[in-house]
Amino acid sequence: ANLTPVDSKFSSDNPLMHLLWLFVPVCPRLPFRQNCHSSQLIGEFRYPISMAQLNILEFPDPRLRQRASPVERVTPRVTTLIDDMLETMYAAPGIGLAASQVDVHKRIVVVDVSESHDQPHALVNPTIEVLGGLQQREEGCLSVPGFFEQVERAERIRVSALDKLGNAQEFDAEGLLSFCIQHECDHLEGRLFVDYLTALKRSHIRKKLAKRTRA
Repeated sequence: ANLTPVDSKFSSDNPLMHLLWLFVPVCPRLPFRQNCHSSQLIGEFRYPISMAQLNILEFPDPRLRQRASPVERVTPRVTTLIDDMLETMYAAPGIGLAASQVDVHKRIVVVDVSESHDQPHALVNPTIEVLGGLQQREEGCLSVPGFFEQVERAERIRVSALDKLGNAQEFDAEGLLSFCIQHECDHLEGRLFVDYLTALKRSHIRKKLAKRTRA
């Protein structure tokens, strides 16, 4: 990674600058990564953050039907994956993404239903307890692009999971947040929102996406 001094007094000729290189993180390249392009201003220096946009699998890709396995331990690689999933979700744009959708079959989901897109939830090994009520909303999916259908889900749920740092968390969710978390957790079981539709509608969507792919 390259440092870009904001002020000219911080030139590479300054001996202190060489010490700073020891603290500048290197942008890792994992097999499934495409690019490293985000940046953040820290103090007086701008350096790249290791974040990448991942490829999202699309229905009817059979890999979307694979059941995800639990995360044994929240490692730096898991944390990097979460960051990349958030980057991918925001860029899509979307309000939720499961690791299964980017062909990583681990029980990890990210969601952010805030209008300002600055209140992300990272859920590792999430479990859901239905508290009650029903809600119906128009639902779409980044893996089924361009299609939206009415789906019914629980109104209130209790979520238990590990966070991005591996700490246990539990909270109640309702409304859109509840809806989105249920949708993403379905992916971990190999389910998609089209499974709640009639066979005829599901077949129609499959044919339309296949035709779009061939075009």
